[in-house]
Amino acid sequence: MDLNQENLVEIRRDFHRFPELGFQEKVTKDKITSYLKGLGLDVYCGAGIVGVLSIGNGDKVIGLRADMDALPIHETNNHNYISKNAGVMHACGHDGHMTMLLGAAHKLATSANFNGTIVFIFQPNEENGLGAKAMLDDGLLENFPIQEIYGIHNLPGVATGELLTRSGLICSSESLFEIIIKGMGGHSSMPQLGRETISIGAELIQAIQTIISRKMASGSGAVISVTEFITDGTRNVLPGETILKGDVRTRHPDDRQKIETYLNQISRGLASAHDVDVEVTFETEFIETINHINPTETVFKTARDQGYGFTNCEPMSFSEDFAHFSNIVPGCFFLLGNGTEGLHSKPLHSSNYDFNDALLPIGTNFWASLAENCLSAKEY
Repeated sequence: MDLNQENLVEIRRDFHRFPELGFQEKVTKDKITSYLKGLGLDVYCGAGIVGVLSIGNGDKVIGLRADMDALPIHETNNHNYISKNAGVMHACGHDGHMTMLLGAAHKLATSANFNGTIVFIFQPNEENGLGAKAMLDDGLLENFPIQEIYGIHNLPGVATGELLTRSGLICSSESLFEIIIKGMGGHSSMPQLGRETISIGAELIQAIQTIISRKMASGSGAVISVTEFITDGTRNVLPGETILKGDVRTRHPDDRQKIETYLNQISRGLASAHDVDVEVTFETEFIETINHINPTETVFKTARDQGYGFTNCEPMSFSEDFAHFSNIVPGCFFLLGNGTEGLHSKPLHSSNYDFNDALLPIGTNFWASLAENCLSAKEY
């Protein structure tokens, strides 16, 4: 199977036309399996897809990871490869990530210019923070003794192919909270007879905002957002139950724990003041993504050797399921610019975002060069 630029674009756009949500990537997995087997790789299908390529007698094993899932977004683009699956879209560039890794698999299998083993990891359900854990639970590291792991993500608004990463924290954690306020509804003309919860919910939202401004250290990088306000009230009925849902991003586990404590304190304090009941849940979906020194230095060395522009960037506020891999195996998660114009500069997760096809050969070649750097060819 030849994977030149034209082929890469065709494959990427085919993935884009037929996006699938997390843990529903059946057609996507079938296509990837076919491509990898066509290259002569050993392929293993489970929670995700794993392709194994070994050359020479080297005993070092590295993992290269791409994500497969799409998002529940209705695409508003009008190009000729728009999503054909209603309400589902590759709005984060995972179509491009998969294609670049397939291109690298082809290049590496063809050149055989390394000594060791490469494990190509195609992961499901990154968007919900569940896919990496599913592959780990499926025995990924027991079956494939990976010693280093790497992951790429595109970044709109940055020059095409510009590389950004850093040692240490690269992506924030994400935790989801839900606060249920239970009082007693009633007639909207007689609020004094009940214990309506909508005004308490509004008061609670304001109080939650003080956690960052008054309880966390300046520059912590923590973010709290209330994203849903749900009541059982209607036109002339005061609600007896209000639900607040939201999202917390932090750069340090200690800050996560502090915010959980403050959310409970504030919610229970207001509930006591207004004589209502409250239930608070706080669940961490994504832990902080930490880049290890040696793999990160290898990424920077590859960028220098290949003439890539690169930046030692600040930590990112978004979260990444790759964290569950690099929490166990030394790894590096890095970003490649998706471009600064048109659809390529639109934010990730927007309905008119599109992956930049000009990035496909850049990412493919970088993956291949990185693998060859990690597994330097020796006499064998």
